[in-house]
Amino acid sequence: MKFTYYGHSCFGIEIKGKKLLFDPFITPNKLAAAVNADEVEADYIFVSHGHEDHIADCVSIAKRTGALVICNWEIYQWLLKQGVENVHPMNTGGRKSFDFGTVKCVHAQHSSSLPDGSYGGNPMGFVVACEKNFYYSGDTALTLDMQLIPQGSPIAFSIMPIGDNFTMGIEDAVRAAHMISCHSVIGVHYNTFPYIVIDAEKAKAHFERNGLELKLPGIGETIDL
Repeated sequence: MKFTYYGHSCFGIEIKGKKLLFDPFITPNKLAAAVNADEVEADYIFVSHGHEDHIADCVSIAKRTGALVICNWEIYQWLLKQGVENVHPMNTGGRKSFDFGTVKCVHAQHSSSLPDGSYGGNPMGFVVACEKNFYYSGDTALTLDMQLIPQGSPIAFSIMPIGDNFTMGIEDAVRAAHMISCHSVIGVHYNTFPYIVIDAEKAKAHFERNGLELKLPGIGETIDL
């Protein structure tokens, strides 16, 4: 499995030759200027919630690649109105098998509206059961619901926001990692805006003191998992 970071909370994971893209926000992100959204490949696109910093490039990438977009019902309806035809709606608690593995939608404590101001439905995270099970929390606060995440699907690695202010910060992300019994965390949703700038070295040190590994790939970087 390979992980490619495209900045903010946008990343790709390659599983069994299938390319999964999460929360596509590239073009408006000045920190991701070296990444061309028109060249990003995807067989599947996951959208955790409707905020622009998670969906900005979804329509263009979905139309260009023909990728199947997986999202909640409200975003599904919005995407159909934007001319995206290949969309699979899900919702919290739902599970569905695809050719790369099985996806379960889980609770995320956040807000959600779409770029035009319309209602974006409930935010979600995703637990993907595949050759290495992983959890993407989406934008969320720390919640006790996270204790349920590893039941039935032990987590090999997780992707969590660490920028604080709008989501979990470093301390709560460490608590979340312990709740899901996952020692390998990839941090996202940080540094993009002044509100969420972090000290990367202090963040890694805090994780290490708590027996955890925090990975912070550079934008455009691909790592093996």
